[in-house]
Amino acid sequence: MLRGWELRTSKKGGPKVGPTKRGKGTKWMVVVDVAGTPLGAYLDSVSPAEVRLLEATLDTVAVTCPHRPGRPRKRPDRLIADRGYDSNAVRVWLVRRGIEPIIPARITSRQATHQDGRKLRRYRRRWIVERTIGWWGNFRRLTVRYDRLLETYGGFFHLACALITLRKVLK
Repeated sequence: MLRGWELRTSKKGGPKVGPTKRGKGTKWMVVVDVAGTPLGAYLDSVSPAEVRLLEATLDTVAVTCPHRPGRPRKRPDRLIADRGYDSNAVRVWLVRRGIEPIIPARITSRQATHQDGRKLRRYRRRWIVERTIGWWGNFRRLTVRYDRLLETYGGFFHLACALITLRKVLK
């Protein structure tokens, strides 16, 4: 499951900080599993569309399977994404990579390919991604970006991912 998210930053800019309607911000691109555990994350400016950041976000994923020994997989079996990723080119690219796209069409989209109503029922599980993003909202250092360097901010972001994963494992 994938979701892009914006957050507000301090008045001064920095790398990967872009303009929004409310000021400046950084976009959180997140891939989570069925339980809401973060598998991959990518930070970027809010300026580019989520469709353009999809490939970089999926490259951060490393999924290990207990029934498939060896290197971690870089591709999930299916990808549930919101309407921000509605693009026929993205759907074709995902199918070529062996990933089943579950992306609802925008209301204005006339010719959405790879749409099947039965598969779109899985879109109801998007609340898992929203819940994970809500967990990141508990970390004040992430919701308001005080750090100017992306390395510092990214370190705290990945530390928050690790804390969320530990909470899920130790539960």
